[in-house]
Amino acid sequence: MNGTAHAAIGAASGFIVANTFHTTPTTTLILVGLGGVSGLIPDLDIDGTLRGKITLSHKVTRSVAQLIGVLMIIYSFYEGNATERWQGIGLGLAIMLISSFIKQKHMLTITGLGVAAGGFSLEETWLILFGIYILIASFTSHRSYTHSILGVIFFGFIAAKLEIALGVDGVFYTLLAGYITHLVGDLKILPFSKRGIKLFLPFSSKEI
Repeated sequence: MNGTAHAAIGAASGFIVANTFHTTPTTTLILVGLGGVSGLIPDLDIDGTLRGKITLSHKVTRSVAQLIGVLMIIYSFYEGNATERWQGIGLGLAIMLISSFIKQKHMLTITGLGVAAGGFSLEETWLILFGIYILIASFTSHRSYTHSILGVIFFGFIAAKLEIALGVDGVFYTLLAGYITHLVGDLKILPFSKRGIKLFLPFSSKEI
């Protein structure tokens, strides 16, 4: 199933939850939007179609990092004592060297680190957990752990924390429903799905 279909079904789940809770029009729009987003989340894994849409180009990130390294070297020539100067030059060169190895496949990991760091800065538990989720997804193959029961449970914790943070009833059920509909849509038993999901990882790697 493609991303548009996953998002549409997730959004429909949000609408159903909104009607169940008899929410206001504004809250209904929020739940529909969250449902659409959660319907795409499992495809955040390293080979998923969503990866390229939420990450910056590795070329841009690499260029920015190298520019920072150059500026640090230049700045070190004019500021600080001799020891600090050489430390600054060394750090600048290290940044330039490390950044030269950045590839697009690394961007999802960098994004996860950034989201988690933002969560710590804002003291938002759901954001920290989401950053960890992205980090894990950046190291897992497509349709594996993000498409498993473990993935559902972990995302359930994120959904619960987000509902508390927003103070909006129905957020937990919307996010969980959107996520689960994605997994159902990728089952091999459906005629339009050529491959299935490894729902019972790590206990079984059989696709269903």
